[in-house]
Amino acid sequence: MIYRIQAGKEMTPELLAEYIGRHKKEVNMRLNKLDEAYRGDYNIFHQRKKPAWKPDNRIAFGFAKYIVDTMNGYFLGVPIALHHEDSEVSGFLDFLNKYNGLDDINAELGKYDDMFGTGNEIYYTDEEGKLSVQQISPIESFMIYDDSVLMREMFFIHYYRDANDVERGSWSNDKIVQHFVREGSYKWIGDPSEHHFDDVPATEFIENSERLGILDGVMSAINAFNKAISEKANDVDAFADAYMKIIGPKIDDKTIQFIRDKRIVNLEEDDPSGVVAEFMQKPTGDTTQENLLDRLYKGIFQMSMVADLSDESFAGSTSGIALKYKLQAMSNLADAKKRKFQAALERRYRILFSHPACPLEADQWINIDYKFTKSLPANLLEESQIATNLEGVVSKETQLKVLSIVDNTQEEMDKLEADAKPYRSESETVRLFGVDGNGQ
Repeated sequence: MIYRIQAGKEMTPELLAEYIGRHKKEVNMRLNKLDEAYRGDYNIFHQRKKPAWKPDNRIAFGFAKYIVDTMNGYFLGVPIALHHEDSEVSGFLDFLNKYNGLDDINAELGKYDDMFGTGNEIYYTDEEGKLSVQQISPIESFMIYDDSVLMREMFFIHYYRDANDVERGSWSNDKIVQHFVREGSYKWIGDPSEHHFDDVPATEFIENSERLGILDGVMSAINAFNKAISEKANDVDAFADAYMKIIGPKIDDKTIQFIRDKRIVNLEEDDPSGVVAEFMQKPTGDTTQENLLDRLYKGIFQMSMVADLSDESFAGSTSGIALKYKLQAMSNLADAKKRKFQAALERRYRILFSHPACPLEADQWINIDYKFTKSLPANLLEESQIATNLEGVVSKETQLKVLSIVDNTQEEMDKLEADAKPYRSESETVRLFGVDGNGQ
């Protein structure tokens, strides 16, 4: 859901209550269910109990976690590499990354996007005055945009329950941060404080414009699969507990006990041809069940566009091209996500660079280059051959980008330059002064 408000509107406790109430409805109706599914808590565990004499298996396959983790690992398993032509900027970006653990934050945001279709992060300065970043679950935070076609960020709201189960939180706009508490109604705590960023100090990372995660389209199929596999387990139990039917002689309790204990049926009858002793079995729909399970299983991965890496067809995919064909749908999904993710990263660094604690010029975020690398088995021989064939055709930087083992092309070029200096100096000495350096 996208939360919008009239441009220029001032935040009040009443307005805060209205939007938090709308967000809580979305959390209860959608986000909590997706979060529970990821944690393995599916609808099958909350269905009405069957009578005590009926088998009541509750089996759930963790498709939600598998799909989210597989997609997130494919998209961000290799951390995003940042490059800037200015070494000072590159050094500051490296400091921000290590100080805040941005690789891990990016991975968490990618997971939120896959689960919920959206994820948030906030910016602040810590006790030491350093620029800091923290991801926040969309279950307890949201952005409010204005109602213009540009959808400018107006307010960011974060709320939670403390150790005493009291609802607290904060909201921010492009100037201030204000804390609040709910005591019957929402009330401000203290005076607002300036955050010194040039915009709302938060960014919403989105999977797509509709803010739909990859689980939204497959939850009904996952729930149907869990129900079908549970009923199949019930049928197996029912078959094991089948009743025995004996027609002909009348069996007393002692004989029944003997049959149960010894598992032997030995009946006397004047006319043995009239004796029937067999188990009563209800008709089974095993073939129908298997067809349903198979179709649901395949449909879950097709609709989510995430590959089932346990599929035997991947075992024979030795070449990089063959593997890419099998992952084409997931690759297309990752490419679409990349554009949204990079736009959010650009906003992150634009806001961070605007703060007085940043030692750089505010506009130096513009030339940051973002390198996304899909997590695939690397064919280094194939990559090296391609890189070699590009010698003299493209720049050295572009040539190095082909190699998956090179994370930072500028750093690699600097190393090449440093390695070449001793040989260059020696050759220049020989050319200018002779073999022994004295002109002899």
